Amino acid sequence: MTYLFDFPHGPTDSNGYIPNNGPTIKPTGKMKNDAPWRPWKSYFDAIIVDARKPLFFGEGTPLRKVDCETGKLALGSYIGQMQPNTVYCGGNSELLSEIMGAKGKDVLYVGDHIFGDILKSKKSHGWRTFLVVPELAQELHVWTDKQDLFSRLQNFDKLLADVYRELDSRHKEIPDISSLQKAIKQVTHEMDMSYGMMGSLFRSGSRQTYFASQVIRFADLYATSFINLMHYPFSYFFRAPHVLMPHESTVSHSTRFEPESPMATRARAWSVDPDTPGTRGPVSQSATIACVDGLKIRPMLPRQITHTHDEDDDSEESLQSEEDSMTSTSVDATQIAEK
Repeated sequence: MTYLFDFPHGPTDSNGYIPNNGPTIKPTGKMKNDAPWRPWKSYFDAIIVDARKPLFFGEGTPLRKVDCETGKLALGSYIGQMQPNTVYCGGNSELLSEIMGAKGKDVLYVGDHIFGDILKSKKSHGWRTFLVVPELAQELHVWTDKQDLFSRLQNFDKLLADVYRELDSRHKEIPDISSLQKAIKQVTHEMDMSYGMMGSLFRSGSRQTYFASQVIRFADLYATSFINLMHYPFSYFFRAPHVLMPHESTVSHSTRFEPESPMATRARAWSVDPDTPGTRGPVSQSATIACVDGLKIRPMLPRQITHTHDEDDDSEESLQSEEDSMTSTSVDATQIAEK
């Protein structure tokens, strides 16, 4: 395996090899060796080890200098600006943000632990997150090599939907789907065993695992290694693919949906003439509010862009409110159960 610092950084020696602290490296035709060699510590503005996450994202520990020759820690807490090519131990995320001069969505945090790295950094500071999942290489291998299993599972799902397609509440007979259920279980088992004894990290058949839902919820990016970022410019704009909900994926755009009741739609009518509320037409400069008997029943539609979904909406407040809401729901359910 080739690591980031295994790439050549300078001229070769007399034997054509690049000097390195570890194993010697033989440069290839694609490697550039016209730059002077640099030690690995020179690539970082700050180096912190033994951060003791997730404590690092809270009160943290005292920041101390590390002697790279002996591995011993300096006495007392270090105060002041971090020095280049120096290794430190401990500290906390607030101190690191001050050193970097960046906070919130201006920080991309790379980690390999969904709770200790990704969830904590996003919840505490609203950082952008990059989750390293080494198992993703095996997941992609099975996804491409066993595509026939996924196709068979999709076909079974379609057959299962066709069984109930023409049925409604008037039908009393229960269709026999035992053979389809058995086939789905068999294909699901074959898929799970293709990933190994422990199955897939992200799915079981057509269902996603809890870990997969956490990755989608808290990780802004994920890959097998952070080295994948070398293939993108620093200005690259990462955007997640459009995800359809069940009601969107099962109803095509060509289908004309007519609501059975006027209350089934919340579409608001724009007024061509400010003096004629409720008439449909092109968007006018001054939109009016629909009125019934002199009472305003609908607010005015916004006249400027209010879309903020692509911004950093996973701040500490939003995550904390979600956690409080989940806790409150659990308490209410417990009280109901006791009654």
